[in-house]
Amino acid sequence: MNSVRPLPSYLVQRFHGWRATTWQDNKAWYRKLATGGQHPRAMVISCCDSRVHVTSIFGADEGEFFIHRNIANLVPPYQADGEPHGTSAAVEYAVTALKVAHVVVLGHANCGGVKGCHDMCSGHAPALEEKTSFVGRWMDILRPGFERVSGLPEGERLDALEKQAVLVSLENLMTFPFVRAAVEAEELTLHGLWTSTGEGTLEQFDPERARFVPV
Repeated sequence: MNSVRPLPSYLVQRFHGWRATTWQDNKAWYRKLATGGQHPRAMVISCCDSRVHVTSIFGADEGEFFIHRNIANLVPPYQADGEPHGTSAAVEYAVTALKVAHVVVLGHANCGGVKGCHDMCSGHAPALEEKTSFVGRWMDILRPGFERVSGLPEGERLDALEKQAVLVSLENLMTFPFVRAAVEAEELTLHGLWTSTGEGTLEQFDPERARFVPV
């Protein structure tokens, strides 16, 4: 553990500022939240990208969302192989233990993971093709989405693939038996969203029109 170091000073200062203001002004609520357990109504699966700020987009407080973040907001297909699966574990916990009413997959513009998938599938990112690339093997989840958009003009392909990352994840969610059972019992609804930080826009997938539309 010799590689572990204390926090940088700017983070320490921000913590003390938060504790002296936000926490101090609302400490009764924070203590109730801590002792009462979490009861989120929704799970949000979003990208690790630091520009995607889920709680800010929806004005959410602590305890409202069960949030799972990974590269390119992907959900792998159900695979009960006894191996560790972080995203699948988060989905299982949210649906079977927390009993969330909604699972939201949130994609975003200018996603680096999606671009990596595009470049890899186009033959322009050989490093991601290596078996030792964690990112490359994770982005293999999105290969079916790339195949769907590969015939589009190059200028449209990345935007379409970002939205395919949402759709592929929604399709894969339905391969989980407990997700499918909850959806069919009308105890759970799935939602697909895509946001552009630069434009301040949010779109949702409309299954009737088979496309994303502004919220």
